[in-house]
Amino acid sequence: MNGENRKLRLGLSMRYFGYHLAAWRHPDVPVSGTLDFKYFLKSAQTAEEAKFDMIFFADGIGVRSNDTPKGSLARDAKNAELEPLTLLAAIGACTSHIGLVATASTTYNEPFHIARKYASIDHISGGRAGWNVVTSWSEQEAWNFNRNEHLGYEERYERADEFVEVVKKLWDSWEEDAFIRDKESGVFYDEEKLHVANHKGKHFRVRGPLNSARTPQGRPIIVQAGAAEAGRELAARSADIVYSNAQDFESAKIYYDDIKGRLAKYGRKADQLLIMPGVTIYTGKDRQEALDKFNELEALIDPLSGLALLYNVLGDLSGHDIDGPVPDVGNQKVRSIAENLLKVARKENLTIRQMFNRIAAGSNKNFIGSPEEVVDEMEAWFKGGAADGFNICPATLPQGIDDFAKYILPELRKRGLFRQEYEASTLRGNLGLDPLVFGK
Repeated sequence: MNGENRKLRLGLSMRYFGYHLAAWRHPDVPVSGTLDFKYFLKSAQTAEEAKFDMIFFADGIGVRSNDTPKGSLARDAKNAELEPLTLLAAIGACTSHIGLVATASTTYNEPFHIARKYASIDHISGGRAGWNVVTSWSEQEAWNFNRNEHLGYEERYERADEFVEVVKKLWDSWEEDAFIRDKESGVFYDEEKLHVANHKGKHFRVRGPLNSARTPQGRPIIVQAGAAEAGRELAARSADIVYSNAQDFESAKIYYDDIKGRLAKYGRKADQLLIMPGVTIYTGKDRQEALDKFNELEALIDPLSGLALLYNVLGDLSGHDIDGPVPDVGNQKVRSIAENLLKVARKENLTIRQMFNRIAAGSNKNFIGSPEEVVDEMEAWFKGGAADGFNICPATLPQGIDDFAKYILPELRKRGLFRQEYEASTLRGNLGLDPLVFGK
């Protein structure tokens, strides 16, 4: 949609106890929540009542933290969680409209498995599934899959490109009306409407077809989160949604324009790909209450946990003065995130302590303030061409989504920025994306 009818898109990211490092230590957060289906279901249902487009589960296939500095791993609350596709299937049976998106790695999965699992969730949910495409980058994940080290950067993305290509072919195994199911004639499907992939590439040889009918959406929604060059090309070629990471309007705008500018060469229009930056919101009845919530969590950060958090994105800084400047030690595992954070550290002259406090609040952009102040920023990004919507990454669960529904949602609706009711029964329909044409 364009012009005055254009509405914000909203996703709720529900990982762990929330996105703040100290979330699990908050007195109102249940410490066993990450293994409790009802804990996640409650927030999903709140998001659906608020008419969010989707919920989203990030995922890693291993304990990706090191015990650096010593003793930090025992303070890490991210080491016990539910497998997200299993969780999505269960939530899908208990909801009716909200989209269901989860991460699955192209590095340690096979295309047929992914195509079948997400197709099944799309059928179970009536057309609400989405796949967040990622590559795996940590040594800890490699050790769980018969490798001593992870694949190189170029190989990971090359494999990911071909992986997505194969999955899309498998999702196109059957035309929409292929299954006749005629008991009288005995014909179950029209063999002219079966398409066998017969894929033979560098990384995969997959015959097909997928043993599943075409899904209610035509295929599940494809989500991508890479900010590096290879990830941007993958997004422009294949994604329906991009989850971006930007710390200010200017960098968000540059990223937005870059991704949208790549679409034409793949025969796509600008409105066929939605860009949704991740944001963490601290709000209340006024700005002071928002700041109090932020400061309460900051006071719960253990310095060992803070340094361990920086290790995963900026490298080992334990030998440096935590009240000194943030150094660039090089060889970071996820370069795009490291580059963004180092840029912020230099611009704002942050110390290591200030940086891990900043990241502990979530590596996403923080909006802190009254409902009017927060929505002012959201509206500026949306109308200024830096976002089509936002992936809300609450500091704590369920408080983050409860606060959003109580404070932010009424202000968004007062300004005509967000829907009152769902427009469709599928995720694709509610996102305002064009229906799929078979084979395209």
